[in-house]
Amino acid sequence: MIEHCQKALRKHSNPSRAEKMPPFFKNSKEDEFLGVAAGTIRKIAKEFYSLDLSEVLKLMKSQVHEERSLANAILRLKFDKSDESGQTQIFDFYMKNRKYIRDWNGVDDSAPYIVGPYLIDRDKAILFELARSERLWCRRIAIVSTWWFIRQGKTDDTLKIAKMLIQDEEDLMHKAVGWMLREVGKRDLSALKSFLNAHGKEMPRTMLRYAIEKFPPDERKKYLMKDSSVR
Repeated sequence: MIEHCQKALRKHSNPSRAEKMPPFFKNSKEDEFLGVAAGTIRKIAKEFYSLDLSEVLKLMKSQVHEERSLANAILRLKFDKSDESGQTQIFDFYMKNRKYIRDWNGVDDSAPYIVGPYLIDRDKAILFELARSERLWCRRIAIVSTWWFIRQGKTDDTLKIAKMLIQDEEDLMHKAVGWMLREVGKRDLSALKSFLNAHGKEMPRTMLRYAIEKFPPDERKKYLMKDSSVR
């Protein structure tokens, strides 16, 4: 069955698009890119969402970027279409094999739609454990998974994890944390401003810029000028 997935992806390959993709995925320098659009990958996933998890794992291990993206899209569909027992199976599979998620879109296309909804009404200790991980992608899973919580009006865990990650040295984490803080602001602006007033001076500049992106220009300037030593 996996051969059919691979064939379906290659049917939609776009060499011109593939040539432009590597700069966007600097942590995936050894990947092969097919140039398949994300929307097309999601359509292919619908055709193969019943793929056995052992076959999905093979896609997750692939050096072909779009094959890993297809694995994530299939897992999302499996999770959405499963009952509680099935969702537990998908969550456990995802967490067990998270070492094969090794790029920012791999995290962003899966964690908010699998980890987030699974943990929404469960113990979230695993997210705080991931936030302390030495592995970049585990830390990104920790913060980006909370996007699901934010969309349900729950922002506390996002703010707690964001505080843990303020001193993170990775630019991709600065962007991810700032992004989630911006999402918090869409739901609870006062909570975001309280966080910024408490921690804005120690936040990396990229993280701060992402967090205040939707603020009026004068207010953005105020936060950026509070401390010129912001990294």
